[in-house]
Amino acid sequence: MGLHDRLKTSNGAGGATAETHLGGGAVQEVAADFKIQDPYAELKTRIHHACIATLGAELFKREATGDLNERVTRAVTEQLVLDRTPLTREERRQIIREITDDILGYGPLEPFLRDDSVTEVMVNAYDRIYVERLGKIERTPAAFADNSHLLRIIDKIVSQVGRRVDEASPMVDARLPDGSRVNAIIPPLALRGPTLTIRKFSRDPYTMNDLISFGSISPKAAQFLASCVKGKLNILISGGTGTGKTTTLNAMSAFIPNDERILTIEDAAELQLQQEHVITLESRPPNIEGSGEVRIRELVRNALRMRPDRIIVGEVRGPETLDMLQAMNTGHEGSLTTIHANSPRDALSRLETLVLTAGVELPLRAIREQVSSAFDVLVQITRLVDGSRRISHITEVLRMESDVITLQDIFIAKPPTEEAEASHGAIRLLSPMSCSGLKPNFLDKMAANGVMLQPSFFTKEDGDAPAVGQGHQASKFKGAFS
Repeated sequence: MGLHDRLKTSNGAGGATAETHLGGGAVQEVAADFKIQDPYAELKTRIHHACIATLGAELFKREATGDLNERVTRAVTEQLVLDRTPLTREERRQIIREITDDILGYGPLEPFLRDDSVTEVMVNAYDRIYVERLGKIERTPAAFADNSHLLRIIDKIVSQVGRRVDEASPMVDARLPDGSRVNAIIPPLALRGPTLTIRKFSRDPYTMNDLISFGSISPKAAQFLASCVKGKLNILISGGTGTGKTTTLNAMSAFIPNDERILTIEDAAELQLQQEHVITLESRPPNIEGSGEVRIRELVRNALRMRPDRIIVGEVRGPETLDMLQAMNTGHEGSLTTIHANSPRDALSRLETLVLTAGVELPLRAIREQVSSAFDVLVQITRLVDGSRRISHITEVLRMESDVITLQDIFIAKPPTEEAEASHGAIRLLSPMSCSGLKPNFLDKMAANGVMLQPSFFTKEDGDAPAVGQGHQASKFKGAFS
């Protein structure tokens, strides 16, 4: 039993009495609140300030990180001894770790950033931290000391990438050194205190083999996408928030040949390309005087003068869509980008809407002709209710028919029929991705870029159940990505 538990026991059973008259759900809520309150918050604040005063400018030196960790740990230990607060060995070890994380890292967030099973960290208030594991959101017992503590951590994160957050600029997008995406919003816009959201990136970027092993895509469809990238097709990846668009874009970019010059353009640099010849560009928000802003649109225009073989735009969400279409229609083949949309048809509608935000008065037919000639393939990603992410459509963009862009599904994952569910003995939200049997019209374009796919590759598969020998076939496709 810890010291604060012994003190709480000696203070009487007032807390227990309050819980006795509550229902089961209320008891859990009260217990959670008690767990979140830190009995050593004042002690940790004292030790923290004493260590900052002792170490001073050493904390801002970027070299010899290992030595700095050692010195900070030693300083925290010495200050705890001088403070003379009675602590058990485990409490002392935990306090040393928490104060060290606070000084050198991101405080209570550090354990979650180190945990590979956590994919998202959400701070709703200084004492309410949620995480996402395996697609499910859960509340954690971790907490900041107060709003000032949370603000200090937010400021540390955004200042590392040259951004700022204050009352004049209360919203900010930033990134962690490992590429994880960060969004922070503070009062007066956030009424209940500072709010922080971190979308973590894995230390080792997911490959197409990983997506196959997760069940996000079938081996045959993965081989088809790899051939599309090598064959210099323009690809649009669409999906809702948190479906894994950037992860899929990253995995597909691995098939770009190493001898091509790649330019990536993003709001906050997240892509982790493995090729050598990569130039990374990042937009810039306005400064405190309201000037100096560089938008993605200007970066796309500038990229055209940098002799790119491939242009990868992290996400189109505004007027830069028009410049991206122009680039794809003027010889910059093999470009990739993502967009928020719920279906392949919705993705095309959103492209039209975003082009109109550029302020250019074009008739809808002209915009649709630009879209249909720019993109060759749409990849639709869906997040299912069980938290899994699946690629549900790989769709070819055909030419205009009347005033409508024609689409053709090459691979598709449909909701399973009752017979299919009964044969597998388990409830599935989507059947495995299978070929529709339709041969795409861009095979000649791929062949001109040195990538050949035989028409027999697109033979329609019978049923969802794996045929005899399909395991060998899957391993053959998977081996192509090794």
